[in-house]
Amino acid sequence: MEQYNLLIALFIFLFGISVGSFLNVLIYRIPKEMNISYPPSACTSCGNRLKWYHNIPILSWILLKGKCAFCGEKISARYPLVELANGLIWVAIFYKVGLVWYLPFIMLSFSMLLALSLIDLEYYAVPDNLNIAALIFALINPNFLNSALDAIYAAVGFFILGFIVSKLAKKDALGEADIIVAATMAALLGYPAFFIAMFISAILAIIPSIFAKDTMVPFVPFLAMATLITYLNKEWLLSTLEALMYG
Repeated sequence: MEQYNLLIALFIFLFGISVGSFLNVLIYRIPKEMNISYPPSACTSCGNRLKWYHNIPILSWILLKGKCAFCGEKISARYPLVELANGLIWVAIFYKVGLVWYLPFIMLSFSMLLALSLIDLEYYAVPDNLNIAALIFALINPNFLNSALDAIYAAVGFFILGFIVSKLAKKDALGEADIIVAATMAALLGYPAFFIAMFISAILAIIPSIFAKDTMVPFVPFLAMATLITYLNKEWLLSTLEALMYG
């Protein structure tokens, strides 16, 4: 059984890094409002179209020593890191939930959150198409009705919170994108795990916020990271919370 799970995990990892390669396309093209399917992948420096063997996830970057095969310009390490991260996230989720029919949708939801996080980090923007896709994927599970209600409660709650904070601070505190991410978190986690993830995201964001001073700090990466941490450790976190509350 263990060998069987390892084989499945290997397949999921390989497929995950392949999807991670596509995430790199989304991360690069969507903020620039480019078509995600055409033209084919090309070097961003010299414009030469890449061969199929230049696009093998992780491996091509290593064999090319992080440089373009045509012009020798450096290729950002972000590309293989995104592919690796997506593969590892998919494997972790597989070991968490097992080989269930809705596994691909959970994995794709987290993949969308990964892409959103990197776009938010670089552009301080959260594209609606990826954000809504993350929510839709999160809702596809056997408990669709409960997940949908949780998503609605979270979105409404986040909207009210954002409105109150905005009035008190006299500036926009939470945007529409954050509300949709909150709905995705609730659909994936349910209650009260959603609140645990919100607390973790706030903790994760504290240090960058202190050092950023007047610079804007993107919040989506911390929401996504906290969602993954909570999803993978949900039972332990809930039992710890219960122990702290009731002894």
